[in-house]
Amino acid sequence: MSAAQTIYCRITKFVIGLTLLSISLPARAGTISFEGLPDSTILTNQYLGLTFTNAIVLSTGIGVNEFEFPPHSGTNVASDNNGPLSIIFSGPVSSFSGYFTYAAPLTLAAFNAANTQVASASSLFSANYVSSGNPPNELLQVSFAPGISRVTITGDPAGGSFVMDDITYTSASPATPEPGTLVFLTVGLGIIGLRHFKVLRP
Repeated sequence: MSAAQTIYCRITKFVIGLTLLSISLPARAGTISFEGLPDSTILTNQYLGLTFTNAIVLSTGIGVNEFEFPPHSGTNVASDNNGPLSIIFSGPVSSFSGYFTYAAPLTLAAFNAANTQVASASSLFSANYVSSGNPPNELLQVSFAPGISRVTITGDPAGGSFVMDDITYTSASPATPEPGTLVFLTVGLGIIGLRHFKVLRP
């Protein structure tokens, strides 16, 4: 391979690599149903990428009355234990949601890495357990595209006021360059590579 061909190959590889790096990775989503953990398990870091505070797992027929506080799915739920429940994410997420059955009004608050509140949601009712007459398993959700680092769910300040099930979160995506910018950049570098090849070709 001539020196000109070697230079051309290197430029081509550089353009391809730059193009691949410019394409953002797809957002990742996760769902946690709390199944598989024993009743009364204190939640901390059992789930990769999430750290819980003031959270406990309750199972139907043992720690939770499923006739009043039915799980959204399965047999396990999480509950606020001794205070507002919080979740810290190891990396920023763009959205968070969960299904809640509660005996006190709920507030879901989201915070960024600077600990500034960036989004919030409130329950529709003051209570929605079955005999309250309101539908259980209300969906509460928050979103903030630049990234949520922590969420808190507050009912009764003393805890023991709600159950949470099937929480879902989506990782925040890196910024994607404008398609036009990416195209012009790739074409421009390609032209430069071709010129080098023509000039240096023996």
